[in-house]
Amino acid sequence: MTVEPLQKGLTRRIRSEISERILSGAWPPGHRIPFEHELMAQYGCSRMTVNRALGPLAEAGLIVRHRKTGSFVSRPRIHSVVLDVPDIATEVTERGEPYGYDLLSRKARSATRRELEDLGLDSAADVLALRCLHRASGRPFALEERLINLESVPEAEGVDFGTIAPGSWLLGHVPWTEAEHRISAANVSRQTASILTIEPAAACLVLERRTWRGADKITHVRLTFPGEAYDLVARFTPRPNPPAA
Repeated sequence: MTVEPLQKGLTRRIRSEISERILSGAWPPGHRIPFEHELMAQYGCSRMTVNRALGPLAEAGLIVRHRKTGSFVSRPRIHSVVLDVPDIATEVTERGEPYGYDLLSRKARSATRRELEDLGLDSAADVLALRCLHRASGRPFALEERLINLESVPEAEGVDFGTIAPGSWLLGHVPWTEAEHRISAANVSRQTASILTIEPAAACLVLERRTWRGADKITHVRLTFPGEAYDLVARFTPRPNPPAA
C-alpha cells in the first residue's frame, strides 16, 4: 500500500472522529478543538494531513478556525427576524447556550451632535450612554453601544444595568411603537476586534436600530456581531399588483 492512500485514510479518520464528537454534543459550541500540533502528536501525522482533515469541517460550518487562537466548534447562527426587536439574552438561551453579560461603561451626559443625529433629535438632550458585551457559552457574542434618551425615559438613569442588559430592560418596561433597522457589514477597529476576540480583518455584521414610542425618540443602539454568529431573516409576500389603468 502506498503512502498516499494511507494519508487519505488517516485524513478521513481524523475528520470523522472530530465530526462525531461535535454532532454527538461531546464537544459543545465554543469548545476548542485540539491544536494542530496536538492532533499531529495524537495521530502521528503531518501538519498537512491535519489541515486536510480540518478544512472541510470549516467549509461545512462545523468548526471555525482562527489563525492565532486555534479552532473551535461553531456556534449555531441566531436567525433574527428583521422586522422585530429581538432580545439577545432570550435568543442565546433558547438555542441552549449559557448567556452572559458585562457592562463595560456607563455615563449620563449631554448628547453629542452625532448622537443627536443618531437618535433623530433636533435639540439638545441628555442621554445615558452604555457599552455592553453579550456572551454565549462564555465567548463574546455581540458588542452593544446604546444611547437612551433621558428626556423620554428618565427612569433609565436609576436602573442598575450592571445586572440587566439595557435591551432586555427596555423591552420589559418601555413599549415601542415603531422601529428602524439599518444593517451593514464592516471590518471593525482593533479595539472592537480585541473585545470580540476576533481577527481585526474579520467580517462583522452591524445592526443599528432606533425605536420610538409615539413621537418620543427612545433609543439608538449599534450591535456588532462576529459574522459567523448571527444573520437576519425576513419572510414576506409580494405586494398586490396595482389595478390596471
